[in-house]
Amino acid sequence: MVRRVRKAVIPVAGLGTRFLPATKAVPKEMLTVVDRPVIQYAVEEAREAGIEHIVFVTGRNKHVIEDHFDHQFELEATLAARGKTGPLELLRAELPQAGQVSYTRQQQPLGLGHAIWCAREMVTPGEPFAVLLPDMVMRGKPGCLAQMVGAYERLGGNVVSVEACDPAEAHKYGIVSRGAEKDGAFEITGMVEKPAPGTAPSNYFLNGRYILDASIMDLLGRHQTGAGGEIQLTDSMLDLLKDQPFHGVPFTGETFDCGSKLGFLMANMALGLADPELGDDLRAFIRERVK
Repeated sequence: MVRRVRKAVIPVAGLGTRFLPATKAVPKEMLTVVDRPVIQYAVEEAREAGIEHIVFVTGRNKHVIEDHFDHQFELEATLAARGKTGPLELLRAELPQAGQVSYTRQQQPLGLGHAIWCAREMVTPGEPFAVLLPDMVMRGKPGCLAQMVGAYERLGGNVVSVEACDPAEAHKYGIVSRGAEKDGAFEITGMVEKPAPGTAPSNYFLNGRYILDASIMDLLGRHQTGAGGEIQLTDSMLDLLKDQPFHGVPFTGETFDCGSKLGFLMANMALGLADPELGDDLRAFIRERVK
């Protein structure tokens, strides 16, 4: 029997060096795309997919993320006193309920695999859990994780989201080897992190969304280092692949890599243009600028 995907791990311990000096005092996950921080898009995507409990893996100077997902009584009291019910209701609607979020720290930057391992005590043995990399802002209907949960309920095993890239760019990504197609997904027969140019087994790359069996925590716990001298999630997924099936789900939607300056700007433009209050004025501004 396929068990429900109830928990998600969101690693937010990164230093954000590509956005310095902006991220000297502000976590990169709190940089805003239109009217909300990057991290909130991942949380909303997780909720839409039915996630009941989110584990944030944080680091030093990330307390503002915890504050964002908590009540700010002074602000709420001021909004209430001024009769600003719209913003007040919006703030309250976006807050998780008590007990729906947990926080743990990654004290050293030892890699994505290590960050996920830091959440091992908060993942239920025998259950799948989701991982969302918040730098990747996804637009789709339904959302990326919801698409993956649907595939997981049909196929079981482990599920990763993938997208096609220009084959000439495949050396920049984690690439999967494609097996047989299966009910809107395909079997994954291998993975390689940033293959040498011209050697990639396909042009499908891992785009930052995963549904994994909890047993991967034991594999991550070996603390074996890989590319860059870090504990890589991909290495443990490869080991898990020896005993459990993996399926790739091609994401139907748009992805913006907000870990890069260009991707961040593109996300603001795309979501700004889609905003009913901002879209027309922003479109007119862009047309004027590109003349």
